[in-house]
Amino acid sequence: MASVSPAILDSSRTAVQPRKHLWLDKILKGHCVSQMEALPEKSVDAIFADPPYNLQLAGDLTRPDQSRVDAVDDAWDQFESFAAYDAFTRAWLLAARRVLKPNGTIWVIGSYHNIFRVGAAMQDLGFWILNDVVWRKTNPMPNFRGRRFQNAHETMIWASRDANAKGYTFNYEAMKAANEDVQMRSDWLFPICSGGERLKDEAGRKAHPTQKPEALLARVLLSSTKPGDVVLDPFFGTGTTGAVAKRLGRHFVGIEREDDYIAHAQARIDAVEPFGTEALAHFAGKRAEPRIPFASLVEAGLVAPGTELTDVKQRWTAMVRADGTIASGGEAASIHRIGAKVQGLPACNGWTFWHVQSGRGLTPIDTLRSEIRQRMRVVGA
Repeated sequence: MASVSPAILDSSRTAVQPRKHLWLDKILKGHCVSQMEALPEKSVDAIFADPPYNLQLAGDLTRPDQSRVDAVDDAWDQFESFAAYDAFTRAWLLAARRVLKPNGTIWVIGSYHNIFRVGAAMQDLGFWILNDVVWRKTNPMPNFRGRRFQNAHETMIWASRDANAKGYTFNYEAMKAANEDVQMRSDWLFPICSGGERLKDEAGRKAHPTQKPEALLARVLLSSTKPGDVVLDPFFGTGTTGAVAKRLGRHFVGIEREDDYIAHAQARIDAVEPFGTEALAHFAGKRAEPRIPFASLVEAGLVAPGTELTDVKQRWTAMVRADGTIASGGEAASIHRIGAKVQGLPACNGWTFWHVQSGRGLTPIDTLRSEIRQRMRVVGA
């Protein structure tokens, strides 16, 4: 096994909190709880956690031909009781909640063995569940004994830090566009990790028994983080989260206590080439754009008080007032309310309904709003 990179930080022997430049884009060696407790409070934007599933395997699992199945029987997945597993779950969730920003979110993946216990603990600790996302496997392991349905999925819980969390990231428009302009559903179809993506040790065996596919992590990060965000994985394993985060222009923090996994993860991440800036451009959609009141157009001089607005067919008119309202038929109100009133409708999008005469002919006032937003982007650049 290759030696551990100097980028690995083993702070398990000290209580000194590492400075940001020492923990960002690094693998921290040690127990997940103690390592998270050493991180600054409210310092990460998102968490992806793939904790032990507590599979409770009793003896070897064999195929019909009596060959042994390479199942998860590692010590880190074994707990003496459900109570012990629950105590472990509460401990790491509390530590995770402390380092998560108020507007951050957490993903936890599991199977029927553990995900319901984890979900209950999350609710008890104040997390607010946003979705449960089902990962449907295109090539799941068969049920060799024929006594149960084939286990063909795992469940991911996506949650905000609390019920009142505001401004958490959900890239709705990007997910919809990537799904052929149809809302992204909560059941995702991906194959399990296999082929060239599956990491192997020197003997040709799986480097990690539960390595997740990069495509799964890519959708998680693309849906709920932005370029430059910090993503924490407290059960880092062979570094799928770190590899995908680096490729997508996100920062990562990994926590892992097994030297073999750390070595594989570091070599894997070192080999990753991040996508270019243009490829990582964030598609936010109109929902994520800053709200611009109509008064801003008046204040910026794009629409002068006294200007006449009209609909595209020039059936109705209204006059712009200095306070950002518009007047028609003896009533003054917002562009939306007056637009609805003149049409006799309960509601109206004033930005697309009202137009102003310019050198280009009739121009929707929404075009002028776009100019304001562009100025804001330039100033903030």
